[in-house]
Amino acid sequence: MLATYHNHTTWSDGKHSVAALIGQAALHGIAELGIADHYVLPPKGKQPRWSMTHEELPRYVEEILSRVEGAASQGVTLRLGLEVDWFPGHAEAIEEALALYPFDFLVGSVHQIDDFTIDSSSAPWKKCSPVQIDEVHRNYWVNIKSLAQSKLFDIVAHIDLPKKFGYPPHHKPEAEIEAALDAIAEAGSVVELNTAGWHKPCADAYPTLDILKACHRRGIPTTLSADAHDAQHLVRDFDRGAQRLYEAGYREIARFAQRRRTLEPLTNPG
Repeated sequence: MLATYHNHTTWSDGKHSVAALIGQAALHGIAELGIADHYVLPPKGKQPRWSMTHEELPRYVEEILSRVEGAASQGVTLRLGLEVDWFPGHAEAIEEALALYPFDFLVGSVHQIDDFTIDSSSAPWKKCSPVQIDEVHRNYWVNIKSLAQSKLFDIVAHIDLPKKFGYPPHHKPEAEIEAALDAIAEAGSVVELNTAGWHKPCADAYPTLDILKACHRRGIPTTLSADAHDAQHLVRDFDRGAQRLYEAGYREIARFAQRRRTLEPLTNPG
């Protein structure tokens, strides 16, 4: 069964409407389509322009739910999700803001370390010294660990995102990566194989094969995502992504409904 959960619409920074994604999903033969638009509750400062506002959240949920029946008539099961930015020490506020809504899944992500934005532009990275680059990478994994320990999320998104603009660490934070993956395993969360990275300056999916193998050794389940911001990209590089999952040892893939996870066989990419 073809499924994809991490996708964006015009409710945040996607190019197309929910209806347009449903139509493309039907054309691609996608059995389950998840919508997971950006939602950020910043501890300080303004909400980023690529996120829906807190006031928009009820209307977002209302639209997704209102389109479930129409999607089903096109052969698509529509799943309600949200991609939520994680800030350490902010778990209670996030949990309170989301408690009233019937999500099928929640995606947790880290896009910012203190005042440093990881993935919006290469400009901040260009100003960093080698020591500062290493510190951003180290702190990113520390935040991923605390994200997992919050146990608020079903899926951990693009878990090596700081590589996006081609600024790898000079000294890989091995201990922090291992601790973060241990926390994800302990929390029972899922990591995604996110194909969007193949179209970024890093030219590699998230995560790298070695990290994906480390996830498999820990028994961390996975799902396959294009992180689509364009309806045309819903299953972009899914064959390639399935090959990486197979190479890492995966033979099952996660599915979600009402915050409950099931596993289904991963189709052999041949």
